[in-house]
Amino acid sequence: MTSRIDKVIARQQEKIAAGAYYEAHQQLRVIAARYIKASNWDAAAELLAGGATALLRAGSQQGASASGGDLAIMLVTDVYNKAEWEIRGGDDDAEGRARKKRLIEILREFPSDEPTRKRYIQEMIGWSGRHGPLERGDPELHHAAGSVYAEDNEPYDAEKHLVLGTSESAETLARLEFEWYTHDDPHTAALYASRAVFPYLLTGNVRSANKALLIFTSRLSTANPTLGVQNVSSANSDIRLYPALPLLNFLGLLMLTIQRASGDLFRQLTAHYAAQIRDVGIWDDMLAQIGEQYFGIKVPRQGNPLLDMMGSMFFGGGQSQGQGPAGGRSTKRVAAPPSSMELD
Repeated sequence: MTSRIDKVIARQQEKIAAGAYYEAHQQLRVIAARYIKASNWDAAAELLAGGATALLRAGSQQGASASGGDLAIMLVTDVYNKAEWEIRGGDDDAEGRARKKRLIEILREFPSDEPTRKRYIQEMIGWSGRHGPLERGDPELHHAAGSVYAEDNEPYDAEKHLVLGTSESAETLARLEFEWYTHDDPHTAALYASRAVFPYLLTGNVRSANKALLIFTSRLSTANPTLGVQNVSSANSDIRLYPALPLLNFLGLLMLTIQRASGDLFRQLTAHYAAQIRDVGIWDDMLAQIGEQYFGIKVPRQGNPLLDMMGSMFFGGGQSQGQGPAGGRSTKRVAAPPSSMELD
């Protein structure tokens, strides 16, 4: 069967090389549909993956990449979902890892300007949520999607995937936020850092919140050697304080407070920085949720603060004129990172 599929793909690759993209696309769909009807899922998957890759590599000329995107989406919707392929997780799930690897490899073939890429990402994350252990989707697929968006300077889409990603995602997200910050005013550092710290905290991922903040502040110190820094050490922790950036100090002290699980310290901390927090505007609801989640401090509220935060801050919506990327009133609005942004 593999030999037969290889021959079919080879013939269609010849058509693609000759510029007959539409013909190759239609023939691949028809043949794949036959395998799907016969429940020959592996053959259909191999055919669609090979065809999608070849068409995506052909680029956007004459709709080649759109045809490739269509086959990639068909792979997920008509094979992965209908076959009810699962992700069990664990070291013994070789099939699940192979299926994820195939989807990630196809994702990386998409040109950044191909409109079908967003639908493909939604479908692969949706499949992993329906047929995997985590309803919100598989962390490796989220990391892959977030990394692709980060590389293409699409921060809002990158954020919402990286915060649900793997242990590697915190570094990618911190680098993204810092590079974005370098194109804004110096005093806005904490607003960008918070775009990594708060979402991780609100999803219960303290380790990644810590990691992201450490990477962000390390880059800040390296890029600004004249920036005043005070290193404060104790028997249990070390922290960098920035006299010129009080809200960045707040984030660092917040992480220490969470590690110590002290509600009294949390109240003292938020009271001490109340004026600066009030100036940001959007932090109030998130800090209220953090207070309840980590310290049991009940607050009356309506709606879901996590979903509200995701809509207004970390998904990039809900900004009004004059607001910065984290909703602060004290910084200019940044609609998107400059095209020259690079993530090394």
